[in-house]
Amino acid sequence: MKRQRFSTEQIVAVLKQAELGMPIADLIRRVGITEQTFYRWKKQYAGLESDQVRELKQVVEENARLKRLVAELSLDKAVLQDGAIKKVSRPALMKQVVDYVVASHGYSQRRACRLTQQHRSTQRKPSTRDPRTAVRQRMHEIVATRIRYGYRRVHVMLKREGWSVGRNVVYRLYREEGLVLRTKQPRRRKMLVHREARCRPQRPNEAWSLDFVHDQLSGGEKFRMLTVVDIFSREALAIEVGQRLRGEHVAEVLNRLVRQRGAPRYLFADNGGEFTGRVVDLWAYHHNVRIDFSRPGKQTDNADIETFNGSLRDECLNVHWFRSIAEARRLIEGWRREYNESRPHSALGNLTPAEYLAGSGIWPAPIGAGQAGN
Repeated sequence: MKRQRFSTEQIVAVLKQAELGMPIADLIRRVGITEQTFYRWKKQYAGLESDQVRELKQVVEENARLKRLVAELSLDKAVLQDGAIKKVSRPALMKQVVDYVVASHGYSQRRACRLTQQHRSTQRKPSTRDPRTAVRQRMHEIVATRIRYGYRRVHVMLKREGWSVGRNVVYRLYREEGLVLRTKQPRRRKMLVHREARCRPQRPNEAWSLDFVHDQLSGGEKFRMLTVVDIFSREALAIEVGQRLRGEHVAEVLNRLVRQRGAPRYLFADNGGEFTGRVVDLWAYHHNVRIDFSRPGKQTDNADIETFNGSLRDECLNVHWFRSIAEARRLIEGWRREYNESRPHSALGNLTPAEYLAGSGIWPAPIGAGQAGN
């Protein structure tokens, strides 16, 4: 559980209520923690008074204020040393630099204009450039039917249709619309293209969804969890816990699941380096599995695993105060089994994944190693 969920003052207040005679069972249920977490709080914070907590909080806030002051003094120098600002000469392009400084460094527009020597009237003046909406729309229509076309071929198609537009303009619009494709990639990595509609699984073991969840122990050490969910049956296939999980660990977990139930046809994942790396890509190539990556910033592309991660954090991670990685593995694995065997799912008609699969009669028997799963 993240330590920011309960402040020190809140923990001391909870312990004071227990000292005043409130039953511990009622107290932990109202606060939303386990009995184990309560006694760990008692061991660590017993004896603290509200005045001591307040003084400690004032010291922490003063240190944070001094750190912000030092960071603010050095921020202008870091922004001025940015090579991108030195290379910009046109005021129209400097508008993008000012917007970048405001968005990335938290500057106000006035301060960003003063730092980049951009006049505020120039920054505020609306652009009179033609947005070329019709050309942009036609470019989207072309690349939707011709997935591997670059901007040069798109320009040729536009010229054939009678559009009076130069190649440089097409290149600029092509990049602004996010239509750029990687040209130097192996054939098997064409699965990185996201212009095709995503598949909708019709049976279990057809599509799995993967993602990482981050948390930390009671002592502050961070760890990660790899979650794997069957999209059709909503079954939690695996939750791998470790401090440093890389692409090799992802392939190891997938191999273990393949030995138990066979390989899926699709994997849904985000664009993290663990999933886009060569190890997972090679695994998918050998198992004839297509990886469907989410679009940047579009969490709804992988909504099933995001919903599962929310349940994991709300029902397990926020309830326990893990003391070690071994304890986290044990408690999280117990929650995963409860999620599959006893927790009702509204999307499955208030059935558990095990009850749903048992009643559907379509779940195949476990498939041994070397057999195809689809």
